[in-house]
Amino acid sequence: MSISRIKTIAIATLVLVNIFFVSFIVLDAAADARIEREAIENVCAILRASGIMLDPDDVSTAGAIRTMKTTRVVESEEAIARAILGRTEMSSQGVIHLYENAERGTAEFASAGDFEIRLNQGVVTNSTGTMRTAERLLYDMKLETSRLVYSMGQGSDTVAAVSSYKGASIFNCAIEFIFTEDNLDLIKGRYVTGFTVAEGGVEISSVGTALLGFLSAVLNDEREDVSCTHIFSVEAGYQYRVAGVSGEGSISPAWLISTDEGRYLIDDATGEILTI
Repeated sequence: MSISRIKTIAIATLVLVNIFFVSFIVLDAAADARIEREAIENVCAILRASGIMLDPDDVSTAGAIRTMKTTRVVESEEAIARAILGRTEMSSQGVIHLYENAERGTAEFASAGDFEIRLNQGVVTNSTGTMRTAERLLYDMKLETSRLVYSMGQGSDTVAAVSSYKGASIFNCAIEFIFTEDNLDLIKGRYVTGFTVAEGGVEISSVGTALLGFLSAVLNDEREDVSCTHIFSVEAGYQYRVAGVSGEGSISPAWLISTDEGRYLIDDATGEILTI
């Protein structure tokens, strides 16, 4: 048998082996998805028997969500201030950093990620609409967000964007754009940066565990603050915690349950339920 013939057979064998392993992985993933779907449907049946409606299609599965450390990144603050205000003069008051541009406005950043950018009249208008203006500025600021929500108030309009990390919402971090008439007056909120994998950080548990914990709280007569008859959505994501005055913190797995009685944030590690 010739050398070329042997090489051809060897290459064909390797290709077949690779196809086998890829097929095995795909089938395994499909089986996992089917098992997860069945588990969600079973939990929905338990909820329904307890008087709570939830459509399995309204449940967002977790994906790769695990505890991450966060740190303050001054360069990110500077970039955000520059994106909105242009060239600025920077000064510090302890952990507070101030960025000023006399013609455009001022920006103030705290160590925990809280910030405010106050704009002078006419610097940014909503000539293209409040939602489009907010989207453009988020792009300029290079801030990752998962969704935008518009609300109308007395004399002002607000667009709120939920911060996110790799597509998953950080539920207790949001950025608001506040418009008065045709002008953007204020950008404020909280964002986090400097993500690194936390040593010993845990991955998110199953949605079934979160929902059964929530059901237990609803049925608990001592938890008058947790109640509902209809769950509109269940979403996996993160919650942010501040660990130190210099900007250290973490994002950890959490679940957001939106219901007819309000929205509830569930700490995946402890099961603690907060109303947000």
